Amino acid sequence: MSQHAPPAKARVELLVRAMLDRLREAAWCIAPPLLRVALALPFLRSGRTRWDGFLSLSPATLYLFENQFKVHLPGAVFDFPAPDTVALFVAVAEIALPVLLLLGLATRLTALALLVMTGVIQLVFPEGWANFHLYWASLAVGIIAIGPGALSLDRLIDRRSYRRSPP
Repeated sequence: MSQHAPPAKARVELLVRAMLDRLREAAWCIAPPLLRVALALPFLRSGRTRWDGFLSLSPATLYLFENQFKVHLPGAVFDFPAPDTVALFVAVAEIALPVLLLLGLATRLTALALLVMTGVIQLVFPEGWANFHLYWASLAVGIIAIGPGALSLDRLIDRRSYRRSPP
């Protein structure tokens, strides 16, 4: 064995470290779009059920917001104020926000808006925390923390703005 060759244990450690570095680099590329898709899908699926044709809320959506959906606060349950307006706002948000998230456009703000929506949904369906809301909130916070990732319109816009800025 040559005097300059690292011992076998050191070579294995270097190889493992290099493999872990490559794994981390791949995850940094893949994780953001996966998180965005995972958060967008349940909202987009729900949003698609809210409409009955182009720009026409379904009767079922209006019925739910007028009669079924209630806000549960400690010690009291309340009807939605202006339920038809809230239904329209929710229906638009459940389509627009997931689309923005999938494109990676205004990603952190979109994730924040979906986190707020998740909080409101939690007030309407308190029993959904462990089954759905915790996961949605976790995905939103993760997206806010790590950002849109390389495969996003935010990154494309960010790169263009750096090219145009003075040195």
